[in-house]
Order: sequence, then structure tokens, then C-alpha cells
Amino acid sequence: MGPRKKSVKTCVMNNEIPEETISDETKDYMNQLSHEVLCHIFRYLPLQDIMCMECLSRKLKEAVTLYLRVVRVVDLCAGRWWEYMPSGFTDSSFLTLLKKMPDVEQLYGLHPRYLERRRVRGHEAFSIPGVLEALQACPNLVGVETSHLELVESIWTYMPHVHILGKFRNRNGAFPIPPENKLKIPVGAKIQTLHLVGVNVPEIPCIPMLRHLYMKWVRLTKPQPFKDFLCISLRTFVMRNCAGPTNSLKYVPLVTGLASARNLEHLEMVRVPFLGGLIQHVVEDSWRSGGFRNLHTIVLGACKNALEVDLGYLIITAARRLHEVRIQPSLTKDGVFSALKMAELEFPQFETLHLGYVDEFLLQSRMANADLVKYGLADVVENPGIITDIGMKAVNEVFSCIKYLAIYNCPHLHNPYNWISDHSRWTRLVDINLVRCHALKLDSFGQFVELLPSLEFISLDQMFREPPKGCARVGLSAGTGIGVSSALVSNQNSNNDNDNNAQNNANIHDNNHHQPDDSDEENDFRQDLQPGEQQFAADALNEMEDMVQEDGEVVAESGHETPAHSQAVIPVDGDEEQAGPSGLQRVVKPTPITVHDSESDDEEDSLELQEVWIPKNGARRYSEREEKTGEPVQSRELSEVAKTKPRHAMKRKRTADKSTSTSDPVIEDDHVQVLVLKSKNLVGVTMTNCGITDLVLKDCPKMMFIHATRCRVLKHLKVENAPIVNRFDYAQCKKLNMDQVLDQILRMPPERNRIIYLRPMQQVDTLTLEQKLFSGPYPYHICIIHEFSNPPNVRNKVRIRSWMDTIANINQELIKYEFFPEAKRSEDDLKKYPKYPWGREIYTLEGVVDGAPYSMISDFPWLRSLRAAEPNSFARYDFEDDEESTIYAPRRKGQLSADICMETIGEEISEMRQMKKGVFQRVVAVFIHYCDVNGEPVEDDYI
Repeated sequence: MGPRKKSVKTCVMNNEIPEETISDETKDYMNQLSHEVLCHIFRYLPLQDIMCMECLSRKLKEAVTLYLRVVRVVDLCAGRWWEYMPSGFTDSSFLTLLKKMPDVEQLYGLHPRYLERRRVRGHEAFSIPGVLEALQACPNLVGVETSHLELVESIWTYMPHVHILGKFRNRNGAFPIPPENKLKIPVGAKIQTLHLVGVNVPEIPCIPMLRHLYMKWVRLTKPQPFKDFLCISLRTFVMRNCAGPTNSLKYVPLVTGLASARNLEHLEMVRVPFLGGLIQHVVEDSWRSGGFRNLHTIVLGACKNALEVDLGYLIITAARRLHEVRIQPSLTKDGVFSALKMAELEFPQFETLHLGYVDEFLLQSRMANADLVKYGLADVVENPGIITDIGMKAVNEVFSCIKYLAIYNCPHLHNPYNWISDHSRWTRLVDINLVRCHALKLDSFGQFVELLPSLEFISLDQMFREPPKGCARVGLSAGTGIGVSSALVSNQNSNNDNDNNAQNNANIHDNNHHQPDDSDEENDFRQDLQPGEQQFAADALNEMEDMVQEDGEVVAESGHETPAHSQAVIPVDGDEEQAGPSGLQRVVKPTPITVHDSESDDEEDSLELQEVWIPKNGARRYSEREEKTGEPVQSRELSEVAKTKPRHAMKRKRTADKSTSTSDPVIEDDHVQVLVLKSKNLVGVTMTNCGITDLVLKDCPKMMFIHATRCRVLKHLKVENAPIVNRFDYAQCKKLNMDQVLDQILRMPPERNRIIYLRPMQQVDTLTLEQKLFSGPYPYHICIIHEFSNPPNVRNKVRIRSWMDTIANINQELIKYEFFPEAKRSEDDLKKYPKYPWGREIYTLEGVVDGAPYSMISDFPWLRSLRAAEPNSFARYDFEDDEESTIYAPRRKGQLSADICMETIGEEISEMRQMKKGVFQRVVAVFIHYCDVNGEPVEDDYI
């Protein structure tokens, strides 16, 4: 080794400061870089930022000029194709910019917010002629990306050699179609993707380069708009709700042109009145040469002339590559799948089937069919699909690999259990979505779910509707106006299989509103009654009234047996409404029953006594005490009142209007409908506008979430075996028993953290709720967040999921590796801490998010210290949230993991260890949104 080099100290002379001690802040690193390095950096910056650097220094200006001189690809929107280009451009400034880029070949993001059609002398503006002049100043220009209708038409006219890059999407589309939205497409236009929405187009000519054509609300103005249609490179063709010729023969060139596109993969036609049988003949002529052979998606909706053979020939021809089929209601028939079954084909790649498909525009539009026809759309009136259980059995025999099944408005489906056979096992079905299939039996659906080995997701919308109040009293099938007097027919036959068709035929023309008014549930079927039926219903009601004696007793000799579903399932809790008279006996109640439904609004609260009917055969609701002990508990008040009150005091106020069938204010319990789920692989269930009263998770080991929205009579939840379910959303469920649901969730073994989102439609006693949760035997740290934003803000709801798990992870690390004591919640603990704070460290946090206050009461450990901590070296400022906009923002603090957080709160951990205070391994967050507590649902795009 050589001699050690001596360290030499610098000697400061004449108070000079050496260059090494000059602070880094005063150095100009940018101007020390070469032009080449600067140009390389500019490649990663938006053009707007690059242009701003021109005025910073001479060297940067030279570098910008050099960069623009050699750049070939320019994006005026910095990759954000959905935005507009920077404002402030004029014809002269845009020309100056492009002259600085002589070698530019591809210009992206030319999306001006507004363009003048013509230049005005003496007026500086941004106009179409000015843009064309600037583009023509670029000799090497190959392509331009734009979304302006008049600009793209001018480019096609004056610069036909220029390609239209990316996807052309016009941005001002609407329906009714604005008359100023016009586009003339030239023959051979150099464009690959054309998306037109709300545009007037004369015709679709021959465009050899076109690969994707999407037309929505397009008015085709020429008498024969498809006369020259030929797009041999076409891969996607979508034509939805377009105003074209009404003569079906004029669509012949369209179908033959589509057959000539050998690479066509996606075919979607909605409200296209092509000639019935046309597709069959074209397929017969073209399939040998590859016509329609490569289709992987087929969508037919509201095509009024389409025949079963048209759909069948397309499916058979494309069997090898077919992935998805959506079938309109008129073609949703047993015969289609019976014929496909006879063909004995294999569909190795098939996954998705949508039966009874109706386009979103038709579902959401408030326009009647006559209005749509007035604006040029085809005249189509859709009836529900008529497929039956036999057809559904054939569906899986044909598509054995189906994974995703959606069914809309098929009233002739009754027993899903019958869809399963030796050749139809639905072994790969992952997702099932049912909408408005009103005749489907709930118990059969539960059995069907249990037999599906791969099912993961269930979505139910407007399913299992509860019958309107009073139907049982007059012998009417629910919501139909069809039935006979309950005096003539025993109530035990109300659930026979034979009346399912009658029960659901009236649902054909049901409206599509997703928020039905509760008060109109009982009157839905009354509006559909014919005059004769109304009189029949009135006579039935009169019979019932004649059978009622003066003291209120009812002669009920028939109907002693209760329906099967009432015997099989015992509800968790009793409701405030009571059942109607058929097969029931009377019990006197000492106080008036408060019922918030519309059918009891006319009753007077001054009644001292009311009659309540319970079944004679003992199939009544049990109280919680009866469920626990197994012993019947007779109400002391009822027995005492029955003994002391004389019989003549029980006079019933008769307020029945005998001209209608449901105006008699019958005090009737909600129809009990229990959905029992048992599935090995089920992950989640979503229910919207369903008539289910009780949800039972019998055996769902992989269930993770439950979403229920606007389920009017949903009341109870029972969890038997669903250990990892962690997300519960109950929004606008009017009759939800919140205490029972929370108790069921919190009594689950603490194997997961759980978040419960509630949007009640009644006032909530927050103090009582907090007392029940914090004083109960629940082995979790609990957090209750009261959110008062209206309209609802989801910021806190979404963000809480990001930090509640962090709190639990810290606790688990401490218990597992740091030998920290684990807290317990036994009966002894409950007796030991009978008063506030019930053995917990409870605190409150309050604040304002987006102008709306929130309040949080919790015993989460560590949270307050983490919120108050300073940001660390891991802090990320690309996240918009902080403590001013949400409860807790861990990313802004740099608290990205449990280990990092434990370093921050080390002192607090030591203090708790010395105090020998334990922590729970799991946490529960209860998020309550109060925007609907007045009883009126608030419109919300998030649910």
C-alpha cells in the first residue's frame, strides 16, 4: 500500500468564499446542460411546458427551437385525447407554431374548443381556413388527430392525402340529432376508426381503410345511404338507434357489404329494420368465402323484422370464434336454442349471453315510441321474451362454456332449478344478472344457486316483487287484477305453480323507473284493471265485507293451512304490521299500531283498540326471547287487556271504499320472502329494487360483499357461515332493521376487517346506536362515521378503506411479533364496564369535507397520532387528499405500511404496553350517510 494522502484544508483569503460552499440553490443546472440533453428532456414534457421555456433564458430558447425543428410527432393535448387543446390560438399564432416544426409528420390532439367557419378581415380568430393553411405549411405531414366535424370534412376535401389518426369521435353529439351536426364522408377517406354520435350523414360510401365504424343517433339523409357501402377491412360495425330509410329492402347493400368484410369481429345492430330472412340468405351465399366466420360478438336489439333464422345462421357460422351474443326479446324463444341444439355444434370460446336485450337508450329514454318515430327512428314496440324453463335448459346444452348470463324481462321463467339436467350443469357459470323476471320463484332460485359450482356474482334488479297490500283479501294475484274471491277459493292455493303465468303477464308493460314510489306499490295493478275486472274485484270485496260481523269477527272456515314458504322460514324479528284476515284469528292490542305505509294513512290515531290477526295454526312470528328459549311467550299486556276490556268496546272503523279493490286500509304484514344463499364460490350479491325481506347467508365461505339498494321491504340479515364477508352496503332500504343487521355483522367471528355503509331513510338515534355498538360483546375496534353531505359525497367512504386496514395491520403486528396483549370482549368484561366508555378508549373527530360536516366517534388506536404526525420521506404529493379534505390521508403523510406507521407511533406503543392495554386484531367501520333520513331518496350517481 502507498503512503496515505494528507488531507489539505482550504485557506480562506480576503474573505473569499470557495465555489464548493456555494449553496446548491443558486446554481443553474439547466443552463449547464447541453442542447442535446435538453432536447432529450423535452421529449417527456407536454408541448405547452416546452413553449413556456422559450422565455426563461437564451440557451433554453435555442434548445426549444432546435427541438421543434427536428420533432416529428406532436401532441397538443399531452396524451389526454378527451380534453381540448390549449385555448388562445389564432390563425397567425398557430401558423407560426407549425412553421417552427417543418419535419412534423403526425399531429395529435387537434381538438379546438371552437373554430370559426370563415376568416373575417381585420379580426384575429381561430378559423377552419387558418388551420388548413397552417397544416399545409408542414410539407411532411402524414396524419392529424381531431374531433371537429367541419375540420375533418375540410381536411378530406383540401388535403385528401392526410390520414385521420386515432379514433375520430365528434364531441357535440345529442338526441334529437342537432341539425348543425353534418358530415359528408368522401369515397376512399383515409380513416381507420370513425365514431359518430348525433350526426347527419348523407351516406356511408366505400372506405377500404375503415376498420371500426360506430354510429349512434346518426341520420342517414339520402334515400339509399348504403348503395355504395363496401368496407373490406371492417372489424367492428355498430349501428344503434339511427334514423335511416324505412324501406327494409334498402338495407340489402348494407348486409351484403358486411359479408364482404372477411375480418368482421363485432356486429351490433339496434333498431335497424333490415329485411327479415335477409341475413339468412346472405350467410348462405357468403359463408364458404369467409363471410361472418370471424364474428366474436353478435348483438341484435329492436330489429323489428329480424327472424330466428337470421340469428341462428349468424351463430352457427361464427361458432368457432363466438364469444358473446345479445338477443332482443322477440328472438328470445325456446325454438332458437332447440334448433341450435339440433345443429350439434361446439362453441369453445363462448362466454356471455344476454337474453331479452334492450338497449340502454330505450331503457333510460323518457320518450314514447311515437316520439322516437317522429325523429326518424324505426317504429318498434318490444314485447317481453317468451323463453321458458325448457329453453333455458337448452341454453346450457348449446353453450356449455357459458360464464356470464344476463336475463331481462322474461316473465315465463319460473323454476331455475329445472334449468339443470344431466346435460345442462352450468358448471362454468360465474356471473348471473336477472332483471324484471317477476315469475321466478325465490326458493327455486336459491336451490339453483346452490348447485352452481363456479358461481361468484349475483345481481338482482326488480326481482321477487312483494305483492301489493290487500290482494290476499280479495283473492287477486299480485299486481294483475286477475283472481277470484277469497271466500270461494282457499288461501292455501295461492302459491300453486299454475297461476304463475297469470301473475306475470301484467308485468309486460311495466315501467322502467328504478325508484318506484312506495305509495304506488298497491295501486300498480289497479290501473291495469278493465272495467269488468274492477266490478268483479269490487264484488269480491263486498263479499268479504258481508262476511264481517258487527263486532268485527270474520267467518274464516277455509284456508287453515299457511303457504309453504311461511312454514319453512321463521323471520328473525317481528314487524309492526300484521297479517290479513284469511285463516287468521284476532288478538286485541292495547295501543294503536303505527304504520308508515300508504295503506294505513287514513286511519285515525285516536282508536284505543285495534285488531291484529295471527294465524290459527300457530305459524306466527316469534319474538327474540322465544327464539332463544324455545318457549312460547304470551304477551302479558294482550292477555290482560283481553280480560279487562268488554267485548262491545271493540268496534272497528269501517272506511272501505267499495268501488275499488285495494282502498280498504287493511293492516297487513309485508309478504315474507327469504333469500337463502348457499354457495362454495359465491363472492358477492347485489340487489336493487327487490322484494326480499330477509337475507340468509347459510354457507358462503368465499362471500365478500353484499350490496342492497332501494329494497323497500328488506329488513333482516342472518349470517350462519360467511367468515370473510367484509363489505355491506345498504342504501335507501326503507324498512331495514339497522340494529339487527349491525348486531349480526358484529357478532361474526373476527376473521376480517368489515366496513358497513348505511343510507337510512328514517331518523337515527345516534346516541343509542353508539351505546349499543360500543357496549356490546363485539371483539372489534369500532368506528362510527356520521356523514351529512347532501348531495352525497363519497370521498370519506372511499378513503376509509385505505386506512382502516392499516390500523388493523399494526395491531396484528404487535400481537404476533411484539407479544402485545390482545383485547377480549367476554361477558365478564361487559359486567365490569357497565357505563361509558365501556372499557374502550373512545374519542371523537369532527371536520368538514367539501363544505359538508362529518363526525366520527371511535376507539381505533393510533389514529390520532398518525393524523397529527409530520410527513416523512415517503410522502407522496401526487394525491389530492389531506386532512382538510378527508378524515385521514396516509399517502400524504408517507404512512404507506404498518412498519412505517409503527416507527411514527413508537412512543404511544410503549405507553400502552406499560399500561397493559390490549388491542383487537380486527376493526369495523360503520359509515352512516344522512342525506335520505327525511324519507325522500336523494338522486345519486354512485349507487
